Amino acid sequence: MTSTPTRHRSPFDDPAIESLLDRADDVIRRALHRGALQPIRTEQCWLADGTFRFSVRWVSSLALKDRARVDTVIHRKPDFNPFLPPEADLTVAELGDAHLVVLNKFPVIDRHLLIVTRQFEDQHTPLSRTDFDALAAVIAAHGGLGFYNGGRTAGASQAHKHLQWVPESAATLDAFIPADLPAQAPAAGARAFANPALPWAHAFVRLASGERSDTELDGATLAAAFRIACAALGLPCAADPMPPYNLLVTREALLLVPRVHEKWQDVSVNSLGYAGSLFVRDREQIERLRACGPLAVLAAVGRAPG
Repeated sequence: MTSTPTRHRSPFDDPAIESLLDRADDVIRRALHRGALQPIRTEQCWLADGTFRFSVRWVSSLALKDRARVDTVIHRKPDFNPFLPPEADLTVAELGDAHLVVLNKFPVIDRHLLIVTRQFEDQHTPLSRTDFDALAAVIAAHGGLGFYNGGRTAGASQAHKHLQWVPESAATLDAFIPADLPAQAPAAGARAFANPALPWAHAFVRLASGERSDTELDGATLAAAFRIACAALGLPCAADPMPPYNLLVTREALLLVPRVHEKWQDVSVNSLGYAGSLFVRDREQIERLRACGPLAVLAAVGRAPG
C-alpha cells in the first residue's frame, strides 16, 4: 500500500496571514497589560544628507528606565535564546510549518514583528526556501519592509534565525531605489542594479512594478532575486556560514548590502539604516552622527563599492 506524502503547510495557505496585523494588535494590547511587551520610548529627529533624509531615534531623556532596557538588549548573555521557546504572551501566530510570528519584546517601532524559525537555526546559516516563503507571505499580504540581519556583524542581536518586518510608515526603500531600476519582476537574464549616489557596495533587484504586480510576491521570486543580488556582489548565496549582510525587501524591490563592521564608533547599525532609519542611545551620538553624515556612517560599516 502506497502512503500519501505529507503536505507541508505553506505560509501563503495559512489562514492567519490575512489577519496577521489584527492578531498582532490584540497580542500587543494583552502583552502591554501583562508587562511582557516593554517598548522603548524614543524621541525622533531627521537628518538630511544630500537628497536623502534619515530618521534618527534615541532613548527619551524622560524615560530613564528605558535606558536599562537598551542595556539589557546590548549586554544580553550570548547563549540566551528568547525564541526557544518564545514567550507565549508575545507569540502572534504560526506561519506555515517552519516559522512563528513573535513580537519584538523591546520595540522602538510599533508593530515590529519577528518571523522566527520553530527549530534552532543559526543567524549565519543561509536563508532557505521556507524562510523566503514566510517573509514573502507577510509582505505580499501587508506590504511594509521585511529585513534580515545576517549575523552579528550585520547588526543581529540574537543567534537564533529570525527575519523581521516593520510597517511602511516606519521605513521604506523608496528614496534609495535607483531611477533606472527596470519595471519587471526577476526572470531569466534579470540583473541587479546599483544607485550611484550610495557610497557602499549594494545590489537592487526589482520584484514588481507599482504597489502590486499581476502576480503576487512569492518565495520563489524572492529567492531568485536574492541569488541575482548575491551574484552581482560576489557573495555565495548558500555558504554556511554566510558572510555578513543586510537584506531588505518590499513589494517592489530587494536590496542586499554586504557588511564589514557592526558599529560605527559605538553606534550599532542594522538593516534599517539602509532604509533611512537609525537608532542611537543619546543626543551625544546624534551630534556625532550629524557631523559625520549618515551616508558616510553607512559606508563605513558596509563594503566599499567595486
